[in-house]
Amino acid sequence: MIINLADTEMMLSFAEEMACIGHRFAAFNTDEVTDTDTIEFFRNPLDAKEYCLVMTNDANYFQSLPVESVIDDLRAVLESGINTSDNEAFELTGFAKRFRESKEILDNNLNTNIMNQKNFEFLKDQLKYTGFGETFDAELREKMMKGDQDFKIMHTGIMNNGVPNKDTLTVDLNFKKSEQTDMYFFNSYHVNLQKEENKPGLEHTFYINKDSASITMKEAYNLMEGRSVNKDFKNKEGESYNCWLKMNFKESDSQGNFKLNQYHQNYGYDLEASLAKHSIKELNTPKYKEDLLNSLKKGNLQSATFVVGGTESKMYVEANPQFKTVNVYDENLQRINHRESKEEKKAESQKESVSKDQKKNLDSDEVDLGRKDNKVKKRKTPSL
Repeated sequence: MIINLADTEMMLSFAEEMACIGHRFAAFNTDEVTDTDTIEFFRNPLDAKEYCLVMTNDANYFQSLPVESVIDDLRAVLESGINTSDNEAFELTGFAKRFRESKEILDNNLNTNIMNQKNFEFLKDQLKYTGFGETFDAELREKMMKGDQDFKIMHTGIMNNGVPNKDTLTVDLNFKKSEQTDMYFFNSYHVNLQKEENKPGLEHTFYINKDSASITMKEAYNLMEGRSVNKDFKNKEGESYNCWLKMNFKESDSQGNFKLNQYHQNYGYDLEASLAKHSIKELNTPKYKEDLLNSLKKGNLQSATFVVGGTESKMYVEANPQFKTVNVYDENLQRINHRESKEEKKAESQKESVSKDQKKNLDSDEVDLGRKDNKVKKRKTPSL
């Protein structure tokens, strides 16, 4: 349909009015400029087709279209932002089609950009809460924009647990694009822990859980150091459960990963009760006690203040769920055996017991002294 650009609004108003009173089809001459005087409206398609057959000849060709189609095309012209004040003939249907295609491309690009940004923010948060911080934001965005099916980001750092060491942790963060969409997923990270230079490192791949907590980088390091980590997981049925993890360096799977032994909540390990067997100063303050428990659950070798015979000394403790106890190390990180720990606790208990006995004896002496005084007071004076 050819119309005058300046007639767009008037044509739209006229077509909407005809549609409101029940006209469903419009007929027009395709070779001439159509306006409100030359366009015809019909209630049914047969009348519109018959009109076109009668009016068509060697010089003129008439065509019919649904009124809604004409209305949509006229609205597209106004939506395009083109200047409709010019008296200029143009082909309505073709213009509207090109505008819709262009708009669809722009919308798709916009939606893609929005989805990519959301995907980037999600992955950025995953890295942050898995313990890799926010240092990879620029590299992550750059690699996502390349559009490769998968990519890696490498991380290297010196790990310590509050004590000086030279443990080097090299991590490959693995990302892969979905086969159905352009979304990327952080699937796993491969760790190489090298404790001594020029020697092969210890390797293990940790997978990112979609439905439950994933193992953080610090927890991964603690596991590879042989310590235990406490986590909340979900089983296949979606039910939550708590367990301790400990790496079994004697068994590995087909991919070379070590087996992770699990000690479930029903195993009977009570970390707080195990700590209570030792004279640890932090256990007397609720906030320090909570911090100590949380640190040990993450698998850390945590410093603590031991009080033995009234003397405070800095030592280190770690959880040992397998044997339902805690391991204790001195300030030089030398393991203190369980017997020595018991003796320290016993010495502290004996000291408390002696103090109680002394107090009891003192109270007893005071009572006896009081009785003697009373006895003196009750003695009668002999008569003269």
